[in-house]
Amino acid sequence: MDASSAFQDTLPISSDALLQRLDDWELSYRLHTHIPLRTVEDAKGVEEQFLVPGENSLRLKNLYLRDKKKRNYLVTLEQSREIDLKALGTELGIGNLSFGSAERLFQSLGIRPGAVSPLAMINGVQNDVRFFMDATAQTTDIIYMHPLVNDRTVAMTRDDLMAFFDRIGCAVTWLP
Repeated sequence: MDASSAFQDTLPISSDALLQRLDDWELSYRLHTHIPLRTVEDAKGVEEQFLVPGENSLRLKNLYLRDKKKRNYLVTLEQSREIDLKALGTELGIGNLSFGSAERLFQSLGIRPGAVSPLAMINGVQNDVRFFMDATAQTTDIIYMHPLVNDRTVAMTRDDLMAFFDRIGCAVTWLP
């Protein structure tokens, strides 16, 4: 199975169900559909279709990581930011980090590789996943991310994304 909406009914929470919750909670978003995106490079190839010129926006890359004690982390960064996992682990005081497997990603965040997103914390909070987000998100207006599948992108205001985190009980640790 891939990470597209064709297989969303195999997820603990489908993309459609997530979008319905956003609607129920009166959190606004713009929904864009596109080819499945698996990498930042893939995303850069289609983002011109939906970016609004002059908009103060943030496009993301997301890393599902684990430490030696088998604790799980979702790290969300500006898509072009370089990251050194060893330095990040030291900075966060959690030791060495490595990428989690596809199986653990599904168990912890309820998504498949290619669809990693801050919105997956709707599952992650129940599975003790710690969430770290690039501090640039604090000063941006619109944040683009996948709604649990990789052939859709939502654009949400920073305030609505923070309200989403509040609704699901997700603590955000900001990365400088």
